[in-house]
This record gives sequence, structure tokens and C-alpha cells, in this order.
Amino acid sequence: MTTPFHYEPGAAPGPVPPPECPAHGLGVGPGGLRRFYGPEAERDPHGLYDKLRAEHGTVAPVLLHGDVPAWLVLGHSENLHMTRTPSQFSRDSRRWRALQDGSVAPDHPLAPIFTWQPICAFADGATHERLRGAVTDSMGRIDTRGVRRHVNRYSNRLVNDFCQQGRVDLVSQFAERLPMMVMCAILGMPEEYSDRMVQAARDMTRGTATAVASNAYVLDALTRLVQRRRREPAEDFATWLVEHPAGLNDQEVSEHLRLILIASYEATANLIANVLRMVLTDPRFRARLSGGHMTVPEAVEQTLWDEPPFTAVFGRWAVGDTELGGKRIKAGDALIVGIAPANTDPVVRPDLGDDMAGNRAHLAFSGGPHECPGQDIGRAIADVGVDALLMRLPDLELAVEESELSWVGNIMGRHLVELPADFAARPPQDDKEPPSMGRPNTPRQDWEVQSTVRHTAPTPGRATATATTVDESGIPAAPSAVGGIPQQRGESAPARLWRAVSRWWSGN
Repeated sequence: MTTPFHYEPGAAPGPVPPPECPAHGLGVGPGGLRRFYGPEAERDPHGLYDKLRAEHGTVAPVLLHGDVPAWLVLGHSENLHMTRTPSQFSRDSRRWRALQDGSVAPDHPLAPIFTWQPICAFADGATHERLRGAVTDSMGRIDTRGVRRHVNRYSNRLVNDFCQQGRVDLVSQFAERLPMMVMCAILGMPEEYSDRMVQAARDMTRGTATAVASNAYVLDALTRLVQRRRREPAEDFATWLVEHPAGLNDQEVSEHLRLILIASYEATANLIANVLRMVLTDPRFRARLSGGHMTVPEAVEQTLWDEPPFTAVFGRWAVGDTELGGKRIKAGDALIVGIAPANTDPVVRPDLGDDMAGNRAHLAFSGGPHECPGQDIGRAIADVGVDALLMRLPDLELAVEESELSWVGNIMGRHLVELPADFAARPPQDDKEPPSMGRPNTPRQDWEVQSTVRHTAPTPGRATATATTVDESGIPAAPSAVGGIPQQRGESAPARLWRAVSRWWSGN
């Protein structure tokens, strides 16, 4: 089946409902096409996906803000094909015919998302490889163990701010703050962390009237950082981008820092909020987590299937006339990567209740050459942050009825407004120490053997010298690596005693 999709300004492929028609309130626009924005899309995006799938199949025509046409890709395999075939579906937004013919103005609410910038996200081919290589190489220099320590410390600091109150909004007081604190530290501008930065980062992707101003605020802070790092290099991500052999200019560095900051922040803030909502509202989910049948990383992965932090990514632009999902796509058409609908595609998930732990075939981080390069950092922030919070406040309970929770949405995602929770008030802890629940150690049973040796990974690049030790019985112990793998213990006292009794019994 093919469906023509007319892009000509004012053209409508079908009858247009009159102004008083109830269809307008149902998110239906010119030509009978469904709007991918507005109350219906925000209130029930999954219901909208189901309607579009039933009406059009795996690729559906929709309307963006201002009733600008685009294609929403719903199928899992169709999304994979689109994201993995840049020769057919480019990331260069300058190909968009609606921009070329003036249908989309420079001040469009989605301008911060689609306006072309000199960054890898809008490039293909050799240019993409050069810019993306600088990003991935610099990310490879990030100490993930150091990031986890930062997350642990910042999580404790945030919990200390509200632990004596007995109530918290886990969205505004934790999920929205932790990723920005960590990302500002990674980029090299911890002094820029503030409520204003958090608000601007959330606002600039929502298609609001203030999105352009919020974008300018963030970019100004990053431009100052780049100028400072040109003069004063440091051990941070901004410096590594500035000094990379790819030779990025100041604008390229600033724009890439903006991309990384906003994408990582937005995705991780939503991911943390979604994981915590599932913990507080799904008894089976929480029971499996608290009972040890599911780890926090597994809970995060399940959430990436069910409630991905980005529900859609705009966009791709057709390089030439082609076909996708049985639809004729014209050169210059805009397409949307449908992350959430792809994750619920009946072809890959016939039963949405199935446990997807350990399965990373979801599209939460998109796919192909433009797959999110910072996904491991986002996972680390969510894993450690959620774990640290639940260790400090294991008695968290939802403070309102689940039906009272609300969301705000946009083309890219659905954001939980508040997640109020109650808990028993506690005193603050030293935020330099790992979080704990403050419970006494479980009494050791007589038969239980415990080791006091802390196993740590060897330090990379450091030569390991071997040393031989002698245990209390005078028998040499196994060699150990000094400064590397921890020394192994010799025989325990009960083992030595049993060996002595065996020698005596055998007459030795």
C-alpha cells in the first residue's frame, strides 16, 4: 500500500474539518492527519501510536507544530533501516523541503532541535566521522569509576538536602538535578550548575515560546567554557575536545558540548524519574528489585524498553524519492525516529508484559552511525543514582494516588511533572562517604567465613612486581602483584590445624 504525502503549502490530501468540528479537539489537523503535538499527543502518546499503527501501518503521516507534515516511523525494523542507511535518510536538516520553501520559519518552536549546526548530529559521511571521532575519543578518556564516585557523592548531597523533611519530589529535587551536576563536572564547568541551567536545559527541547532564549543561555555558558579552556587547559571533556587532533574550531566545540550536555541531561533525568516511578507504582517491579531478583542496572534496562527517556527523535530527511514501510517518501521529506512505538512494535514484543531484562535490542538510544555515544555515561548516572537513593531511603512510598501523576510532553518525550514520595525522616550523612542505610551489620554465624581483603582492579600502565610472603606456618604463599592484584591470603587457621591433625594421624 502506498500513501501520497503532499508537502505543497496549503495542499490537503483529504477533507479539512471545519473549525467547530470536534475532530480539532482530538488532535486531527488539515487533511485528516493526526497532530504529533498538542493535548492528545501529550496526554496519551501510546494511544496515539496505536491509532496511527492501525490506520497506516509501520510508517504514518503526522503533523508537527504549525501543522507541518512529517513521517513518524513506528516499526522496529523500519526504524533500524532508516537509522542505519544515511545514504537514503540523511541527518542534514538543510535538505528539508519545508525549510527551503519557507513553510517553516526560523523562529519555529522546534528550531533548537532541527536548525542545522556544525556538529556530528547533522552530518554524514567523512564530516560525520571527523566530528564524531573527536566526541567518541574524548568520551573514551572519561574515567567511568570517577564518574560513579561523583554520582555517589552528588546523590548523597541531594538526599541530605531533604532527608530530614520526610517528603520529597523525586523529579525536581533529585532526577532533574543529579544529571546536571554530574554533566557540568564532566564537561569542566561545575560552577555553572544552577537552577537556571536546569530550567534552560529542560525548556529548550520542549517547543515552548522561550525555547530559543533557553538555548541561547546554555550556548553562552558553553562558549565561555571553550574560550577559558583555550587559555587554561584542564583534565576535563571540554579540554579534550579543544585539543583533539581533529582540529575543531570554537563554534564546533561549543555546539558539540551543547549537544552532549542537553542530550545526556534530558535523557538521564527522564530515565531516573521513570525508573523511580516504576519502583514506587509497580509492586512486582519493586519486589523483584528489593528481593534481589533484579539489579538496578536490569531495572534501568527494563525501563528503557517500557518508558524510554526520548520517545522520538526528529529527524531524518530523505535524500531522494524512496519507499519505507510501504509508503512513498519524497526527496526532502522529514521523518521522525519513533523510539517508543518501535519498542512496543508487536513484531518484536507481542506481549508487552514480558520481562526484557538483559535484552538491549531497544531503540532507546537510537541506532546506526548516530546512536547516542554517551549512553554508558547515562546508564552509570542512573544506575548509581537510583541505587544510592534507595540505599539511603529504602522506605520510599508514593505520597499520592498513582492516578494523580501527570506528564508534560513534546515531540521528543514525555516528562513526569512530579513524583512526591514519603519516607521516615533521617539525619544527613557525610556526603564524602558511600551511602548506607544505617543498619547494623548482620551478626556473623559461627560457620560463616568472611574476607577482609578488598579486591580492586590493577592500576593501568603500572608495572607489577611480584612479592613472596610467608604465612604463619612457614609455608610460602602464592606470589602477588604489588600495586596491582591484591595479595591472596594464605591458609586459614582451621585449614592449618586440620592439615596438622592429618599429618599426625598418618604418622608424618
